Amino acid sequence: MPFTLMPSYDDNPRLRDLVARLRTYLDGELADYESGLGLTRESRYTRADLEPVWQRSRELGFYGIHLPAEYGGQGLSFTELAALKEEIGASPRILATSVLGDMGGPLRVGSIFEYATPFQLEKYLLPVLRGERACCFSLTEQDAGSDVRGILTTATPDGAGWRLNGHKVFSSAGPFADFSVLIARMADASGTPIDSYSAFLVDLDAPGCTVAEGDLPMSGEHIEADIILSDCYVGPEQLLGESGQGLRIGLGRVTVNRLLHCPTALGGARRALELSVGHAKSRMVNGAPLGMLQSIQHRLADMATDYYAARAMTYDALAALDAGQRPRVEAFMCKLFVAEKAFGIADDAVQIHGKAGVVRGGEIEALFQRLRMFRILTGSSEIQRNGIARQLLLT
Repeated sequence: MPFTLMPSYDDNPRLRDLVARLRTYLDGELADYESGLGLTRESRYTRADLEPVWQRSRELGFYGIHLPAEYGGQGLSFTELAALKEEIGASPRILATSVLGDMGGPLRVGSIFEYATPFQLEKYLLPVLRGERACCFSLTEQDAGSDVRGILTTATPDGAGWRLNGHKVFSSAGPFADFSVLIARMADASGTPIDSYSAFLVDLDAPGCTVAEGDLPMSGEHIEADIILSDCYVGPEQLLGESGQGLRIGLGRVTVNRLLHCPTALGGARRALELSVGHAKSRMVNGAPLGMLQSIQHRLADMATDYYAARAMTYDALAALDAGQRPRVEAFMCKLFVAEKAFGIADDAVQIHGKAGVVRGGEIEALFQRLRMFRILTGSSEIQRNGIARQLLLT
């Protein structure tokens, strides 16, 4: 694919038109909506602020666009969805993650449709697609992140159902969600945990379930919640899939999800590079543009090269996924390379912008924070290296 800071997708007319419409919405209507609300990245926006975005995005065809036609989507390929996610990542809009449904919407529930019963579809999943309900995903605990088998939240039998007890952290979209896809460790009748894990659809307003304010991430966004369970009852109709399938469901499609997180980070890197080029052209130093300095030129050249390399390998792996292959080791590589290079680009952008790059509330600062987090979120760089090495040594 050719290098450009504004991909056009002329080889795919449908995608070209979708990207153009998405950019128009992000930079026009959504920008005006956010301005009217006076939102900043550290604002405590509410469910009432988000619902109009969900509904409007659905009207425009973006909300759940990746899903099959029977669910109101357009059945996008992974590559096409990635291109839209890259635009979301490149956008300075605060509510951009709600447009495709990353923030509690269809992108959160799309991977569990195959496990859902007709009852679960009607009560939980289809309302999410319509922008009427929202969900979060609750797996992580204070001492159980990458080591998912270390979770302490338990599901103890109680009649036909179970009693849940535990404390989940970093449930993204939790402050706005109606229910959680929650993974718990099964326990026997005495409450003793066993080596079995299940997934449940937990109503967040159920007795014994408390949604508490979560830790504030370095990005300053109030989008995380703790889910605290104290003898919270869930019935058999809330068991997602079969008992014991929790880790398969929770970690299922991990290759797909790992790859689809990369375009969002690539979008952020692209935006950081774009802003840096603009700053180098407009900032005057000793009577000449900053970009006339060879040190700045070389830095920009390295940033562009890293972005191109990271993007090329990501879309190559996505093409393999679309072809029916399972690029497992490539997904590890993409997450590692994109995370490290995208952050490096953001770090260089701060350096190029100087004082303007370290000011609180500035776009460069926001990109730096977000891309630094990506080296940890969805599996740290060390975890990706472990996966790569494991594949090499087992082959």
